[in-house]
Amino acid sequence: MTLDPVDHAVISQGIIAAAREMGSKLVRSAYSTVVREAADASAALMDRQGRVVAQAEMIPMQLGSMRATWTACAQRHPVETLVEGDFYLSNDPYNGGQHIPDVFIFQPVFFEGRVIGFAASVAHHLEMGGAAAGIVADATDLYQEGLRLPPARWNLERDWEGGPLKRLIEANIRVPQLTLGDFNAQFAANGVGGGRLKELAAKYGAKTLEASMAELIAYSERRVRAAIAEVPDGTWHGEDFIDDDGVHDEALAIRAAVTIKGDAIHIDFAGTSGQVMRNLNSPLSSTHSAAFTPIKAALTSADIPFNHGMTQPVTLSVPHGSLLNPRHPAPVHARMLACYRVFNAVMKALAQAVPEKVIACGFDTTTALTMTQYGDDRYRIITEVLGGGYGGSRHQDGVSAVGGPLANCTNTPVEALDLDYDFFRMHEYSLRTDSGGAGRTRGGLGYTRVYEILKPGSTLTMYADRFRLAPQGLFGGHPGECARCTIKRNGEIIEVPPKGILPLEVGDIITIMTGGGAGYGDPGERDPELIGEDVADGLVTPNAARHDYGWRAALDHRETT
Repeated sequence: MTLDPVDHAVISQGIIAAAREMGSKLVRSAYSTVVREAADASAALMDRQGRVVAQAEMIPMQLGSMRATWTACAQRHPVETLVEGDFYLSNDPYNGGQHIPDVFIFQPVFFEGRVIGFAASVAHHLEMGGAAAGIVADATDLYQEGLRLPPARWNLERDWEGGPLKRLIEANIRVPQLTLGDFNAQFAANGVGGGRLKELAAKYGAKTLEASMAELIAYSERRVRAAIAEVPDGTWHGEDFIDDDGVHDEALAIRAAVTIKGDAIHIDFAGTSGQVMRNLNSPLSSTHSAAFTPIKAALTSADIPFNHGMTQPVTLSVPHGSLLNPRHPAPVHARMLACYRVFNAVMKALAQAVPEKVIACGFDTTTALTMTQYGDDRYRIITEVLGGGYGGSRHQDGVSAVGGPLANCTNTPVEALDLDYDFFRMHEYSLRTDSGGAGRTRGGLGYTRVYEILKPGSTLTMYADRFRLAPQGLFGGHPGECARCTIKRNGEIIEVPPKGILPLEVGDIITIMTGGGAGYGDPGERDPELIGEDVADGLVTPNAARHDYGWRAALDHRETT
């Protein structure tokens, strides 16, 4: 059908606005701090074929795999068989999902008796069962990581409120109020998105709405292909490394060969390390999401909607049995560590083709710090998703103290922690001076958070990286600082490994210092006035400014000339 351009402009913006509204509803309705404060959740609207049309700008990792998760559900329960109240649900990492805590819910939107699209949401649930509360750091297979919900069709009225699905989940988790509250937030967000689609269908007609959704997808694909076509043809290589697997000391390699030909990109991950026995493995859907993100960020414009069309020009080859495409039932909870090195390896390859469009490596690590406490016959669980500093670019310094580019999570405010948890107290939340790598543009700074344990029965579990191998700079830029975690106990400083679990004692002082981003370009080319501003603001110490930049000599030279 012929689509009126004015109608399409109004409808497409309405769809995008509805997806953003879904995201706001999801976060504001959530119970757990990991969703309510850190915003570790995503929402999108999909067409009848399960293609993402529009999404809330939230977590790139979660959104890149939505179609794969939806497809696994639809193959078992075709769209034509769905009735009002049905929904798809899955958290299966080996059927399009990410990891056990990320539960995807897809609710069909009916208009005049026909499915015209889907409202979709995903949230990182604070607790989904498993061998330990929060993160099972030493899991050796998927079964230890929590309750696995395979791709399936359920019904909201029959199976949720007082139904078997809700009872099944509630019986297998330690903090049912928070987890089930976040499930309800997902249903609420989907209800908002579905309602907005119905309103557009009622106003413009279902056929016009569906045509507009298809055109929005096609528009994104055209824009992305045009952006790729501006890059010279060729093959470029990049690699980065995970510190270790939590058992052995050997670094794990992520290698990417990025081939650009015309308006398409192919990425081959041959040479990447094999899968490991701990939970650092990345399921294939997560690897795809991680590979799409640097391409979108570096090569395309921010005004291009991230939808199904964006992914079409990009293909991947990922060896089965590797760290990025493991064999079942390898554990995958900490897959973000491998995925960030995918981001870094692809970005380094692109740096050789379009140096003016990339950024140096940032801290680029999900530092998932979980503290649990059992007392008064109940569990208390808090997961902090900590960020760090971004790398510098040709045009500006890296941003400080932010979530990584794949996770995009926010830092939980100290006030929210004080309101919700009484078994610990936060003593400090500050930037890490000198943690950003020097360069013509400086890397962003990491930060420090300090906690005191107040009650017995507490445990610290963590997965993190960049404790040994610093993020490397580009074109002469210096590395960023590595991360570090310590516990002060009875005057003794205990070094905490980045991947593991430790019992805590009352009075323990936990200090987590996240890393900074790397610099871009020769530090000797940095404007001395900018160096002076960094020193005045406390971001760089005078000693570091003299050592890394020759700061005082540069100022003296400027004054004499």
